[in-house]
Amino acid sequence: MLTATLFVAASTMAQTTAFTTSAKDEIAANRYLSGSNYLDYDRQLPTERLTPAPKGYEPYYMSHYGRHGSRWLIGEGDYRNPLNTLRDAREQGKLTTVGLETLKKLETFFPTTVKRLGDLTTVGERQHHGIGRRMAEHFPEIFKTKNVPIDARSTVVIRCILSMVAECEELMAANPTACIHNDVSESLQYYLNQPWEGRVRDLGRRTGDKESREAQLRYTHPERLMKLLFNDEQYVYNNVRAGELMRQLFEVASNMQSHDTDIELLSLFTDEELYDQWRIRNVGWYLDYGAAPQAGGVMPFSQLNLLKNIIETADTVTQTQATLRFGHEVCVMPLACLLELDNCGAQVENLDTLDNVWRNYRIFPMGCNIQLVFYRPKKGKTGDILVKALLNERETTLPVSTDQWPYYRWTDLRQYYLDKIQLFEAKNRQ
Repeated sequence: MLTATLFVAASTMAQTTAFTTSAKDEIAANRYLSGSNYLDYDRQLPTERLTPAPKGYEPYYMSHYGRHGSRWLIGEGDYRNPLNTLRDAREQGKLTTVGLETLKKLETFFPTTVKRLGDLTTVGERQHHGIGRRMAEHFPEIFKTKNVPIDARSTVVIRCILSMVAECEELMAANPTACIHNDVSESLQYYLNQPWEGRVRDLGRRTGDKESREAQLRYTHPERLMKLLFNDEQYVYNNVRAGELMRQLFEVASNMQSHDTDIELLSLFTDEELYDQWRIRNVGWYLDYGAAPQAGGVMPFSQLNLLKNIIETADTVTQTQATLRFGHEVCVMPLACLLELDNCGAQVENLDTLDNVWRNYRIFPMGCNIQLVFYRPKKGKTGDILVKALLNERETTLPVSTDQWPYYRWTDLRQYYLDKIQLFEAKNRQ
């Protein structure tokens, strides 16, 4: 099994530097952040301008992996369970005015979920139109080149396919001569999804399940919310799983930002409660997909095949083009950790301090994406191939040294990742 300290980025400062603003304050200022993977991509768009290409260089290739856009919740119980709990209480006359108002909101929204579970929403479609449009605007040397080949591939899940279509529509609008090839197949799942996940979990022999439960108990305080919704404490004690209901309502409330609706539920929660509910999920996602030492630091390697595909595909590029891949947050997050973008590869022993250096909403909102942009010398020039990484369209640090951030020599980065892959596979051969 890999040790917790096997892989440490060369740019260790990026992994260990604390954020300048606390997560608690960030969430208080923007309550939507508490939604973790339900965060609407467009609520966190960067305002910083991208760094111009180094003198004498031009972008010629983009290698991309992106998550689908905003969606309905996936399980029917996600909506039905809190609805039924409040309905049962209403029949017994046990709801307060706020409880009745909350139930009315759930009953109003519930019909929209029928046969829609997991589907892409209009908000999600809009996110990908924006991403595709900005790709063409930021990198016209790639996307507005005449007859540029664009290879776009998706997992077989409908919301991912539709996200790919939305992005490609914008690229075609920006350049009608673009030669876009779309592909969706089970044959692509071995790197577009996460076939390594089960094996990596076994390698990790993770204790994260226990620690996730402990975090859930430590950060769940439903007493105030129950008094807000119900008028009988004894009824709640006998009939309601208070912590579970709080988390269920929080899930629905968080994902309302995935819809064009005026139904709002986040106001049920105080800033402190939103922060605590987010902390539960921040710890859980870190243990499941981050470089958590509690799991031997191996969980990012669920994306081993994807990283190999990124390297192998880049090695074959001889002309201006783009490779676009579409899938899920359970791929983007571990890939960001495997690539060690900014703080993503951080290893934290004390999970109570995790959000000082690792915050899931920075990594995987709805529509999250990683763009690796390759630069070469202009015609008649000589020099190394350079690459920069964008996480959700923000320039990031990478785990090798450079004297011209955010640009890195591809030979250095490629070798770093190949060595990382080789060491992992050598220690885990079956």
